[in-house]
Amino acid sequence: MAHGGDFDVIVSGAGPAGLAAAALCAEAGLKTAIVTGPVDPFEKRHDPRTIALMRPSMRLLEHLALFDESLKALSNPLRKLRLVDDTGGLFSAPETVFDARDAGWEAFGWNIPLEDLHPAFARKAKELGVVFIRDSASGIAPDRRRLVRLQLASGDEVAAPVVIAADGRASPVRESAGFHMLQHDYDQVAVGCFFSHSADHEDMSTEYHKPDGPFTTVPMPQRRSSLVWMMRPAAAKEVMALPADELARRIQVESHGDLGRIGDVTAPQSFPMQTMTAQDFARERIILVGEAAHAVPPIGAQGLNMSLRDAALAAELIGDAHAFGDDPGSEEICRTYDRLRRRDVFVRKAAIHLVNTALLTDFPPLQAMRAGVIAAAAALPWVRDIVMRQGLAPGGESLPRIMREDPAGASPAPSAQENPAMAESAPSHRT
Repeated sequence: MAHGGDFDVIVSGAGPAGLAAAALCAEAGLKTAIVTGPVDPFEKRHDPRTIALMRPSMRLLEHLALFDESLKALSNPLRKLRLVDDTGGLFSAPETVFDARDAGWEAFGWNIPLEDLHPAFARKAKELGVVFIRDSASGIAPDRRRLVRLQLASGDEVAAPVVIAADGRASPVRESAGFHMLQHDYDQVAVGCFFSHSADHEDMSTEYHKPDGPFTTVPMPQRRSSLVWMMRPAAAKEVMALPADELARRIQVESHGDLGRIGDVTAPQSFPMQTMTAQDFARERIILVGEAAHAVPPIGAQGLNMSLRDAALAAELIGDAHAFGDDPGSEEICRTYDRLRRRDVFVRKAAIHLVNTALLTDFPPLQAMRAGVIAAAAALPWVRDIVMRQGLAPGGESLPRIMREDPAGASPAPSAQENPAMAESAPSHRT
């Protein structure tokens, strides 16, 4: 059964980025559907990962009234970010601490358990009227009526003028539409778990740079932290097989006892490391969001923060077109999205790749460059300020309105019918 153009926008994939895009589109008045895939997005499922959401992403959560007292109680503010050179190499950088107070902020952001954030997004999307389709996308087909027909595993079809592909690294929508991907696989695996500790973490995340990749502890409430530990596959296999008490001792050694005695380690999970980037982020009425567009190793808390910027910008451009009576899947919309997201993603991807490669390589000039950048951030306040403001809290006109620091910029775009003069002067990405 085909639904024709029953929807203004269809989102494929119900991860946090897809759910955020769907919720924001529905909030803008678009009839929105989300194809969930096999996983129930409303169900809380064990996940050893937390998400360090920085200030722009927290504004998105606040805009949707998602960061309520119940979610806040499960989360922890990130007031300090600490870098420790633990490579033991010839070129070592000094220990560097970034303090949010130096930028005039209370915190850089919040560390939120993914297993709690995911269903919170789903509940908000449903509350805003998003139609949930419990099926999986298998591909797309063009339609002469300026629609995209999304083919489902059940044999059904749904159609809309624009489809947001947020269906992960192996995105069926992206593959069916013929988008090309640039991919690099690292000889690394990330191991994640939660643990408790006897010392106070002081709301500080610490990234220990080790020869096989970063070992990062991120604060959680009540003297607990999450761990993301990047290492070689053989080492990861060994670590994954350790009993809980031995893993606790290993974490204590790797963190140099900075968090005191380690205990209550949860069962670890592992994830292969790679970078993936689409050559085009949008074309032919398909907009790529989240890991369908890009994937990076968990260095510098960039992954989901970039994905939420994808979601917010896609919803903003589609919502603005709808408000002005324009085609929400037009070539202009796709070009604008591609241009603005490319600015953000490619720079951060390059920086992450450089940091990770500098840890894995034996090439002295690259090691020296990594150490020199960190040393400059430690010694020069203006360098530290650039790292904090551009790396952790990016701003500017390319940032979606609801994620900007200026509250005036976060106001919804008015329709031309409501106030044409105001519509022309409102901050917008319309080109």
